[in-house]
Amino acid sequence: MDLLINVGLPLSLAIIMLSLGIGLEAADFRRVLTRGYPFAIGAISQVVLIPLAAFTTVTMFGLPAEIAVGVMLLSFCPGGVTSNILAKFAKGDVALSVSLTAVISLLSIVTVPILAAWSIDYFMGETAPEVSIGALATALFLITTLPVAIGVSIRHFAKEFAVRIDNPLSTLASILFVLIVLAALAGNWQFFIENLSSIGAALIALNIALLLIGLGLARIAKLTWEEAKTISVETGIQNSAMGITLAALITGTTTGFSPLAVPAAVYGITMYVVVTPFILWFRNR
Repeated sequence: MDLLINVGLPLSLAIIMLSLGIGLEAADFRRVLTRGYPFAIGAISQVVLIPLAAFTTVTMFGLPAEIAVGVMLLSFCPGGVTSNILAKFAKGDVALSVSLTAVISLLSIVTVPILAAWSIDYFMGETAPEVSIGALATALFLITTLPVAIGVSIRHFAKEFAVRIDNPLSTLASILFVLIVLAALAGNWQFFIENLSSIGAALIALNIALLLIGLGLARIAKLTWEEAKTISVETGIQNSAMGITLAALITGTTTGFSPLAVPAAVYGITMYVVVTPFILWFRNR
């Protein structure tokens, strides 16, 4: 189990992030400058409003400390790598979706460690595991930022090769994502069963709220309908694999998968169920 968590989990996330990077080009980052306003609205939604909504949810539902921290860790993570595909299905602004996913993923090595340390201290108090912000930032750099940078470099310097491996790598990333979610649930099965009703209700409520918050903010900001749909999807879809890995990095591997990983694992399943009606609605408007 230790080998699976210490090696398999970070390696799997690194491959998922490499898959994200392979699909990116320099233009996806430059777009932040040329389309700064819609990007800023999306960034505010992801970096500020998602954690606020998560904090409100765990408080309203009165979730136990470990579950509350797990939900908060998930909320600090960037958008899921599948959000770009879902934005396309929704007939949204795929270019904006790609830019948001790419840039927020890179920013996460700064924002996530600081926010994670705060949330653990706030909810768990004296029982909180010690969190080294520097060590956590370094680990996230190695397994998220660096693979994305490598993927972008491959795309830039060997585009034909990148195009050739893009689909197989995306398929592998999807398989690894499913395995990470299942492993996190299996490793905390009793905890999952005992808390399923509270976790499920809270996460479904949070997911619906996030989709509506993203859509509402974009409409208030007078963005186009395509941009609004995209920001809604980007706000509602989180990188659950990163949330699970983050929980493991924080708590270590002495007792297997941490209960802190359970909310991210559950959200990794429920978010696709919740977002599907929204996608179908978006496609027809």
